[in-house]
Amino acid sequence: MLTHTSAQMHIAAKRVFRLSLTVALSLAVAYGSAQTMPFMAPLFAFILGAAPRPPMGPKGLLGLLLALCVMLSSGLLLIPMLLHYPVTALLVALCGLFFANYVTLHLGKPQVGVLLTIGVTLISAMGLMGYGIAVLLIKAMCINIAVAVLCQWLVYPLFPEEGPTPAPPPPPRPLQSSWLALRATLIVFPSYLLVLSNPAMYAPIIMKSVALGQQVSETDVRSAGRELLGSTLMAALLAIIMWYCLKLLPNLWMFFLWTLAFSVFIVARVYGVAKTRYSPGFWSNVLITLLIFIGPAVGDTESGKDPYKASAVRLGLFVGVTLYAWLTLVFLDWLRERQESRQQALPGAETE
Repeated sequence: MLTHTSAQMHIAAKRVFRLSLTVALSLAVAYGSAQTMPFMAPLFAFILGAAPRPPMGPKGLLGLLLALCVMLSSGLLLIPMLLHYPVTALLVALCGLFFANYVTLHLGKPQVGVLLTIGVTLISAMGLMGYGIAVLLIKAMCINIAVAVLCQWLVYPLFPEEGPTPAPPPPPRPLQSSWLALRATLIVFPSYLLVLSNPAMYAPIIMKSVALGQQVSETDVRSAGRELLGSTLMAALLAIIMWYCLKLLPNLWMFFLWTLAFSVFIVARVYGVAKTRYSPGFWSNVLITLLIFIGPAVGDTESGKDPYKASAVRLGLFVGVTLYAWLTLVFLDWLRERQESRQQALPGAETE
């Protein structure tokens, strides 16, 4: 029994170092090569590498990039509709968000769902600033995904997976999938409306709302406050600590090392190596939000903006989006319970 437990811990520890090093290395490569929106590379590295399995091969990467271009191009189709037929475009975007979340939940394709959501929301919103900006953003995302997968190839031989790959959890029932997809859609859509009002300022909210939309699919009402708001505040605290650590010696080498250190701290809790009372989803959201905090803050410094003011605005927006997600979750679950109680009361009334 002890040997089996030690072996499991050994495998989990290897997964921690593999994923953390992949995230940190992808950040270093993206920033070192001066990519557009380089903080997206470690985000994709975490999303694609979180599952304990070998990385995709060259054919898989090529297929992913082709599928990515197709899915993100859905946002390009919405740009002229938003300019000339805004109400119709918003209805199409709402249906697109529901479909993306349903694909994530019922078909068990979270990467596909995330990319579809980004295509519908972020690409179409940034396209309001110019069609060329949206195309440039698609190219940047393709390059950042390629960087993330390349870093997976470099890191995986150092910490290869051992034993059989854990089976994915069974998908929820179709009716439950539809309900969870509706919850996630109603969380992302208001953030999309806010981004449409000022794409340049509110673009990071899309990534945060997408993360929340994915998280609420696995979160019940009782733990909603701890999972949603708690993870956002924890990420903000870690971002402040990491920022002041970076100020001690601000260069790319230290950025890589601090990202590695903070990733090991968080990912160890995602895989259960470090015991915690919070769920893996909580710590996954912490790392995603931390990267969203730190990346734009570094970009603000490079462009001459005040990073403290911009980060304070982002924190306020993130907390606001999180509180809205929590209230939406509570309201929708209350509405569903009320509907179910009414349906259960109908046969009894007919019997009487």
